[in-house]
Amino acid sequence: MEYKKLTPEEERVMLNKGTELPFSGEYDDFFEEGTYVCKQCGTPLYISSQKFNSGCGWPSFDQEIPGSVSRTADPDGMRTEISCTHCGAHLGHVFEGEEFTKTNTRHCVNSISMQFIPKNTEG
Repeated sequence: MEYKKLTPEEERVMLNKGTELPFSGEYDDFFEEGTYVCKQCGTPLYISSQKFNSGCGWPSFDQEIPGSVSRTADPDGMRTEISCTHCGAHLGHVFEGEEFTKTNTRHCVNSISMQFIPKNTEG
């Protein structure tokens, strides 16, 4: 499979495990209906009904599309990284036990790691 050519900022976040500034991402305060896909490979990651406003400054989801997101403990042992299962692109981190939603899970995702596909254009 051929991956999308990334900008230097997309590479910094997705390939080098960087983080975009809080409240700066395109999807932080965005609540349209549709699907969020990996910007590098196009794998569907999250659907809009899983998104919620956590106030943290990054898009938050309480669950992923099954099988689309991998979890890996950060070397510091304090956080859990999430990445695209298909291509390995860094998405952000997942946190549990915060009681924001019934799933008690918050995927804190960099907007730059995703592309939004509106519901009316999904295949």
